[in-house]
Amino acid sequence: MSTMNNIRNFCIIAHIDHGKSTIADCLLESTHTVSKREAKEQLLDSLDLERERGITIKSHAIQMKYTAHDGIDYTLNLIDTPGHVDFSYEVSRSLAACEGAILVVDAAQGVEAQTISNLYMAIDAGLEIIPAINKIDLPSAMVDVVKKQIIDLIGCKGNDIILVSAKERIGIEEMLEAIVSRIPSPKGDEDAPLQALVFDSIFDSYRGAVAYIRVFNGVLKEKDEIKFFINDKKYLAEEVGTLRLGRIRTGELRAGNVGYLIAGVKYVHDKKVGDTVTHLRNGAEIALPGYKEIKPMVFSGLYPTSSDDYENLREALEKFRLNDSALSYSPETSAALGFGFRCGFLGMLHMEIVQERLEREYDQSIVTTLPNVEY
Repeated sequence: MSTMNNIRNFCIIAHIDHGKSTIADCLLESTHTVSKREAKEQLLDSLDLERERGITIKSHAIQMKYTAHDGIDYTLNLIDTPGHVDFSYEVSRSLAACEGAILVVDAAQGVEAQTISNLYMAIDAGLEIIPAINKIDLPSAMVDVVKKQIIDLIGCKGNDIILVSAKERIGIEEMLEAIVSRIPSPKGDEDAPLQALVFDSIFDSYRGAVAYIRVFNGVLKEKDEIKFFINDKKYLAEEVGTLRLGRIRTGELRAGNVGYLIAGVKYVHDKKVGDTVTHLRNGAEIALPGYKEIKPMVFSGLYPTSSDDYENLREALEKFRLNDSALSYSPETSAALGFGFRCGFLGMLHMEIVQERLEREYDQSIVTTLPNVEY
C-alpha cells in the first residue's frame, strides 16, 4: 500500500466537448493502466449512450500508478466528471472526494460558461487548480488569447498553464508531473475513527449495492462491522478494494484512498450517495460534510405502457436512483394513463438520458408526459 504522501486524488473539469475524455484516455495509456489492446476511445465512458453522443454522463473513478521523474512511485486516483450543465451534481460529488482539479480549456473555443461554473465549484471545495489548454495542434487554436482568458479567470501565471494536445500526445507527461508536484497529498489520520464518503454507487445484480468511497480518516477492512449515518443499520464489509478498469480486491482501504465497498446492502434506499460510512463500534461521531441536495428544474410524468408493469418501473427507478442521485420521483395517477411517477430532472438533456437509460438498461417501456416547470 502506498503511503498517504504518495497518493494524489484529482478530477478533470471542462466544458462539454473540450476533450476531457480524450485527456483521461491519454493519462491511462501513458501510466500503462490500460494496455494498447484494451485501449479504446472514451475509455471511462462505460455507457453506450456516452459513446454514441460523445459526452460523459456518469462520474467514474480509476486508479493509476505513475513513476515520477524523481523516481518515486505515486498512486493517482482520477475521478472523471461530466461537462454538461445538466450533470453538475455529478461534478459536485467528485470534487468532494479530490484535492485537486485539472481545468481543461479548448484552444479553439476558449473559456465557456460551464467551465466557469465547474471552476467555481472546485474553488469553493478548496481544490488546487492546474490549468491546461487542450487541442493546441488545431489550425484554429488561439493559444495566447485563451492563455490570457485563463490568467484573468484564476489569476495564475502564464507558465503555470500546461499546453496539451491529447490527439498528438503532447504535454501529457508535463501534466502527470504537475499532478504529482502541484496537487497536495490527502490529509487524514489512519488512527482516527473511520470516516469514508460515498461519492457514487452502482447496483450489481449479484452483489447488491456497490459503494464507491473515498476514505478520509481511519482504515476500512473486510469483515469490519460498519454502519451508514443515514439509517444506523449494521452491515458487514464483505469486500473492499480499489478501482482499476474493474474492481481489484485489496482487503483494506486506508485514509486518503479511493475504492469500493460491498456490504450486502439489499435495499437500495438504505444507502445514499453523499453519506458517510463508519465503524459500528468506536466509529466517528459526525458525518463528513456531504454535497447539497439537488433541486430539480424540469418535471415530467413517467408511466408504464402496461399498468401491470407499475411495480417493475418502481424497482427500476429505485435502482436507477442509486446511480443517479439527482433524479427525484413520487407516485402520481392520471385519469388517462393510470398509475405512474412524477419525476424531477435537472434539465432537458438529463430527462432524455434518464428515459433512454430506463428503456435500455432496465427494459422498461414507458410513456412520458410533456415536460413542464414548477412555479
